[in-house]
Amino acid sequence: MQAVGIVVEYNPFHNGHAYHLKQAKKVAQADVVIAVMSGTFLQRGEPAMVDKWTRTQMALAGGVDIVIELPYVYSTAPATDFAKGAISLLSAVGCEAFAFGSEDGSIQPFLNTFELINNHRTEYNALIKDSLKTGASYPKSLYYAYEQLSQKFPASYIDLAQPNNILGFHYLEAAKALDLPIQPLTIPRITAGYHDALQEDAPIASATGIRKALATSHSLQSVQHVVPETSFQYLANWQKKYCTFASWEAFWPLLRFTIMRHTPTELSRYAEVTEGIENAILKAAKISQSFSSFMEKIKSKRYTWTRLQRMLTHIYTGFTKEQLQSFQAPSFVRLLGMSAVGQAYLGQHKKHIELPLISRVAATNDAMLAIDIRAAELYNLSIEQGSTDYILPKDFQTPPIRF
Repeated sequence: MQAVGIVVEYNPFHNGHAYHLKQAKKVAQADVVIAVMSGTFLQRGEPAMVDKWTRTQMALAGGVDIVIELPYVYSTAPATDFAKGAISLLSAVGCEAFAFGSEDGSIQPFLNTFELINNHRTEYNALIKDSLKTGASYPKSLYYAYEQLSQKFPASYIDLAQPNNILGFHYLEAAKALDLPIQPLTIPRITAGYHDALQEDAPIASATGIRKALATSHSLQSVQHVVPETSFQYLANWQKKYCTFASWEAFWPLLRFTIMRHTPTELSRYAEVTEGIENAILKAAKISQSFSSFMEKIKSKRYTWTRLQRMLTHIYTGFTKEQLQSFQAPSFVRLLGMSAVGQAYLGQHKKHIELPLISRVAATNDAMLAIDIRAAELYNLSIEQGSTDYILPKDFQTPPIRF
């Protein structure tokens, strides 16, 4: 059985995701689709709107055969490390190819872009440093360096201002850097761009657009036309039980408490908290009644919204710089769910999986896994606050979902 891998967050699983996984299976001529999915906290430094078990159910209902978890260490990391963690796990479970959605839609410009940067790495890094000295953010400095190189050595390259192209490039870069025997494939993104708002007459929307629509209208019916019926039902069940979807705005009371119980020196211990930003974070938390007002006080030209959110995620979960530096690569494969086809694949390939395959978490002692469990417990705490009727499943007790 041949497997194609995809890297996902499914926040939530929508019609565009359904299209992507079907195309990935078709283009790769694969029998099995394996998704490596972020857990409770995501790459842009925010809590997933529903927990990983609900999103696993959406994925399996939508056609994914196996869902494995991208550990917190990588799911909340900058794009380079996010990609390394994800692609190494897909390779470890035997995927011959991985397929990603992109604005470009063709793999050759990605390969050209990789060769451009890889062959001129010293000049590229020097251009980044020059840009950073002007006070530009790191993402803008990367783009500046890329633009300078691409003008100097013209060819067919990708647009690295587009979010899916950026992630796709890092996936390909990770596979090359780690020398993994896994083929990169790309599927053109259709209809909706990453940041586009919902269109009433369009059946496909971005996950960002869906979340914004829900935050504005507070009505699931407003997004029903852009998600599969199964996803809609899982979202409706969640809303009925917990009343709200997870967000930093909903988590603000606990996040604010977590920040304020620390000194600036203590805050500086957490991953990605640098250059004295801890002082501004603590000062703003003391006077902000909402997450949005807090962010407005601390954002700046140097710190992107995403980078700040990742800092706050690490503060909330207690993830330190020391812990981050102690991990070099994924140490396990955690199985979240599988279809009958996925189960058959694992039966055939289990002996060849390069990392321990974990389904019974309670019986495992792994430092990286312990961080995932802690993150899930703190996520659950914010969801359950004020509720005694509905308690989320305990992460360390929950077995893989069989679909």
